[in-house]
Amino acid sequence: MARIYSRKKGKSSSHRPPYKTVPKWVKYKKEDVEKLIINLAKQKYTSAMIGTILRDSYGIPDVTAITHKSISQIMRENNLYPTFPEDLMFLLKKAVKLRKHIEANKKDKHSRRGLENLESKIRRLSKYYVRTGRLPKTWSYDPEQARLIVEKW
Repeated sequence: MARIYSRKKGKSSSHRPPYKTVPKWVKYKKEDVEKLIINLAKQKYTSAMIGTILRDSYGIPDVTAITHKSISQIMRENNLYPTFPEDLMFLLKKAVKLRKHIEANKKDKHSRRGLENLESKIRRLSKYYVRTGRLPKTWSYDPEQARLIVEKW
């Protein structure tokens, strides 16, 4: 007798369906969803937070299925997307915090190794963004510059 598993072992979270159709119970139209995204972006929410708010508060399961665009694309079209990509900004924030921790705890070798890995990830990601034109050609990671960017953000 063969066993039938409905999900992977150890996973208890739900999965997004593979098809991209709008459920019948969603009452919002394309224009309504775009207006909601623009309003939330003007309130300085990140695209990830906007997606969470739309899902939890408004019952919109998938913006892409309704609008045929991602949240970031809608934000870019309306000039509301931040100058620095969000994922890079979060990594910079984490690096600044970790560097501050290492200054206070000089003997924390594990955190020092974590900082090296994190800064390597930042360099790889920034290289990608320079190549795709999202960052200026002259941009390179510098811990002091990162601290200033994070303070300004």
